[in-house]
Amino acid sequence: MPRNWAGTYEYSAPRIVEATSVADVQRVLREPGRVRALGTRHSFTDLPDTTGTLVDVTGFAAEFELDEAAQTVTVPAGIRYGVLAVWLDDRGWALRNMGSLPHINVGGATATGTHGSGDANPVLSASVRALRYIGADAEVHEVRRGDPDFDALVVGLGAYGIVVSLTLDVVPAFRVRQDIYTGISWEAALASYDELTSAGYSVSVFSRWEEPSVGYVWLKTRLEADDDPVPDTILDGVRATEGDSPLGVEDNITEIAGVPGPWMLRLPHFRLDAEPSFGDEIQSEYFVARADARAALEAVRTLGDSIRPHLIWTELRTAAADELWLSPAYRRDVVIIHFTWYNHPDEVAAAVARVETALEPFDARPHWGKVHGFDRAAIERVHPRLADARAVFERLDPEGRFSNAHLERLGVREAR
Repeated sequence: MPRNWAGTYEYSAPRIVEATSVADVQRVLREPGRVRALGTRHSFTDLPDTTGTLVDVTGFAAEFELDEAAQTVTVPAGIRYGVLAVWLDDRGWALRNMGSLPHINVGGATATGTHGSGDANPVLSASVRALRYIGADAEVHEVRRGDPDFDALVVGLGAYGIVVSLTLDVVPAFRVRQDIYTGISWEAALASYDELTSAGYSVSVFSRWEEPSVGYVWLKTRLEADDDPVPDTILDGVRATEGDSPLGVEDNITEIAGVPGPWMLRLPHFRLDAEPSFGDEIQSEYFVARADARAALEAVRTLGDSIRPHLIWTELRTAAADELWLSPAYRRDVVIIHFTWYNHPDEVAAAVARVETALEPFDARPHWGKVHGFDRAAIERVHPRLADARAVFERLDPEGRFSNAHLERLGVREAR
């Protein structure tokens, strides 16, 4: 059976259908049994899996509809962000932000609350203006921003239908440069965390929870002109003058040596034309209110020695609040604490449990597509609109065709 992109989860569904059209999806839904959508396979758990049929939506033609007056683009759900980004840039338009991997597909990323970074940038889901999905009745449905169910369905986890296309907000194309800063101490970072994260359009901190430095700060500056200055120092750290990768990988990352370039070649960390990240990895991630950043980071910092043997990198990012019911940034600006682990399943499970215990006082919300230990009670505690979203999903899909063990375990769908 196929695995996720990192090779660390094997799908158990007895059948996979590669759909290339809306009609293909409808044919599957006119047959009995449970159905789930499958995209570029960037989830790390059984979230996309099913006891019935997986419908792979990545085979739809890369056909886009740009509405310059409305500043929107309509795209197939299975399209990779990087492919869309090249098409938009050729026409003078851009997405407001991108995730670290341009390889992820639009439908899967928005359905799980995936994100980039930046104090003023919300998660990618917040750019959804409308979506079209095939429901349990095998018919095409559309919901638009402002419609009653919209805020429940955008970060919808595939719990109510198969999304086949989305309409996204776009902005005029822009230029970005990337710079790396080193030597910033934990003491300075925690004392002035807002100053650190507001230093650029998008800011990521890469850390292994070592002392005394936080690690590497990856700053993405949006440019009005290519010769716009950037600071030589941030807090007690300095800008690196060499272009060496802070991640220990060189041939798959975007240009970081302060070289101006188009937004779609700078906002992601990794290049579309190369294998992403490290591979053979496990990921987990947690969202806490930005007001709790210092205390939450201090809590995880105390675990450094115990988790470091199984940790490749932690990445710290930020995102702005939104109104999407199951978004990890629902009604709160967030600091995002991400862990890329070695493929040590038992040890990582123990490390994740320790991290979750440390973050419990801060009502941390886990990324829906990454490894975590939350159950229904824990999810209900941190997601105040869970019951409301579940009611919408049950109304749209009363027989639970789009449900699965994962969603039922978390209380996103009722058990059957």
